[in-house]
Amino acid sequence: MLKTVIVVLVVAVAAILGYAATRPDNFRVERAVSIKAPPEKIFPLINDFHKWAGWSPWEKMDPAMKRTHAGAAEGKGAAYAWEGNNKVGEGRMEILESSPSSKIVIKLDFIKPFEGHNTAEYTLVAKGDTTEVTWAMYGPSPFISKVMQVFVSMDSMIGKDFEAGLASMKALAEK
Repeated sequence: MLKTVIVVLVVAVAAILGYAATRPDNFRVERAVSIKAPPEKIFPLINDFHKWAGWSPWEKMDPAMKRTHAGAAEGKGAAYAWEGNNKVGEGRMEILESSPSSKIVIKLDFIKPFEGHNTAEYTLVAKGDTTEVTWAMYGPSPFISKVMQVFVSMDSMIGKDFEAGLASMKALAEK
């Protein structure tokens, strides 16, 4: 009986690892919202890390989080590091590209709970009296991430946070 249980467990683990190996080498999570405000009003909320406290979902998860700002005050070269509880972890962001009122690209380095090096991208497109704001994050999926994604997708893990952040951004920009 014990031998059968061990064989079944070994086969199950091998199947999970084999399936994980077939998963894509990269991931992308994206959400969008329409905000009744011009891009010029929304852009500063993203381009200045000091303003993230007003809309970022992770800022609300750990109000006691340690924050460090470095580099430029805003835009290209602005950097932000954080160290928080187990919900927000530890990491660093730096704005690599800042195209006024249209696009911001951020290098995103996670240290804890898992190391990860990704890119966050915000695009703003004016559509009449509204602005379509798209928040995307993409990057490589190392093997351990592929194994985790057998059970929980990146989209389901962080998509809801993107939605919450965009809803907060919308409320703030439409005031």
